[in-house]
Amino acid sequence: MIVYEIFKSIQGESTYAGLPCVFVRLAGCNLSCSWCDTPYARVPDEAIEMTIPEVIEEVGAYNCPIVEITGGEPLMQEEAAGLAAALLERGYRVLVETNGSVCLSALNERVVKIVDVKGPSSGHGGSFLLENLDHISPEDEVKFVIGDRGDYDAAVRFMEEFLRGRTEKVLFAPVRPQLSPRELSDWILRDALRVRLQLQLHTYIWPGERGR
Repeated sequence: MIVYEIFKSIQGESTYAGLPCVFVRLAGCNLSCSWCDTPYARVPDEAIEMTIPEVIEEVGAYNCPIVEITGGEPLMQEEAAGLAAALLERGYRVLVETNGSVCLSALNERVVKIVDVKGPSSGHGGSFLLENLDHISPEDEVKFVIGDRGDYDAAVRFMEEFLRGRTEKVLFAPVRPQLSPRELSDWILRDALRVRLQLQLHTYIWPGERGR
């Protein structure tokens, strides 16, 4: 598989935010979101080819029980599902962050899937595969990155139409600096949404640093 970087940091997103985590960032992505915070990972220029055993060996050196496979879009690489399964066999808690446009069926059911639903401002509204709803369990998480009011309204509609009964772990993340966390918080509170406001903790601790 083509790996851009492996590093240990504080998990900045999801319901696991604040916990130490090892990140395996795979290279390549099928989308080019307007607000992408890792555009360098969309191309493999600085990435290297690694086998699953090589990745597991490097992950093991960090002595951390939580591993996230991310990208880019990790599920573009067929080996990602095999890596997730191999990490599970070794006792890790495995998270996979995906943009929602690639089928989730190959992932082991014990993987915690953090699935994006792209809003209009990303440039890829409507890219979510509805068949992926069949692979989302109550332990999985659905994330909406909110850049403006249009994204917010689209996210609320999607929740009402598709997410009821599938998972209560719904994340709303404001795009910085386009939308302030305070404004998004006001919308959430006014509409009494049962969602989690998600701020990228790592960007507050290590602003602008890669590998964090």
